[in-house]
Amino acid sequence: MNIFSYSIALFLSCVLHFTFHQVFIHYQKFDDINHRSSHKSLATRTGGIGIFLTLFIISLYYYFQSIELFDYSLFIPLGIMFIVGVYDDFYKADFKLKFFLQIIVAKILIDQGYVISNYHGLFGLFEVSWLLAQLSSIFVFLIVVNAINFIDGIDGLAFSEVIKIILLIEFVSNINSSLYPLGFLVILIIIPLYYFNFKVKSKVFLGDGGSLLLGTLVAVYLFHVLGNNFSFRPGFQINKTLFSVLVIFYPLLDLFRVFVLRIKKGKSPFIADQNHIHHFILSKGFNHLQSTLIIQILSLIIFVILYFLALNY
Repeated sequence: MNIFSYSIALFLSCVLHFTFHQVFIHYQKFDDINHRSSHKSLATRTGGIGIFLTLFIISLYYYFQSIELFDYSLFIPLGIMFIVGVYDDFYKADFKLKFFLQIIVAKILIDQGYVISNYHGLFGLFEVSWLLAQLSSIFVFLIVVNAINFIDGIDGLAFSEVIKIILLIEFVSNINSSLYPLGFLVILIIIPLYYFNFKVKSKVFLGDGGSLLLGTLVAVYLFHVLGNNFSFRPGFQINKTLFSVLVIFYPLLDLFRVFVLRIKKGKSPFIADQNHIHHFILSKGFNHLQSTLIIQILSLIIFVILYFLALNY
């Protein structure tokens, strides 16, 4: 891709975000405002649709030019999770159905080679059996995808976290990974969403279609890091398993915290509430932009501190 292609990606993203937003407004398809909502203005859940279709159209163009930007077979798991999310946005799918479909997608990724077959010293284990590799890959996929989905509660937070994760992984990579074109393209497509998401009125939300799509992408990146084809650049050597945990530390922390609080109250851990970290920060008088910035800055500081502590361990 060149500068012209990058410009086209940005422009197409803006056009599709705007177009689908207007279509949903025309048909009065707005996000519900209830006691759990952290917003009070009308909004459409079209962010994920804009991201996926922009990515698909650009990839289709390069496919017909016989240019392989990345492994296009990834559209199978990414597309399935996107459709599951869009369905959930419209019809509130049962969490058991979503879990079942997430397991299927995890298995598809495993068959495509994205599998955790080496624990890199975790629990004293390195190479593990194929059965354990598949089970652990499915478990990690479920955790990662739902962790990203869980933090999508205020403007900008979920996709900012995804951008940070991609940039951190690419920064410490010895060479540009095979996922670099896909990751960079997704970041470009996300950028216009900041404008639509942070508007005071008539906002665009990422939606479950977007959060599950991006969560799947993060899982693919982590599987890649834990694979044999990924290596760290000189001076940034660290245990791969530890790095994978650190790079997604905030979503994991929020997921764990919410699950513990809900279980302690005798509630299902999958029923949404306002016990997330971002809700706590909002309760202190900060707005969505401030809360997102606070979380991103603090999580980045924590990552850097723990990362360099691990390097010297």
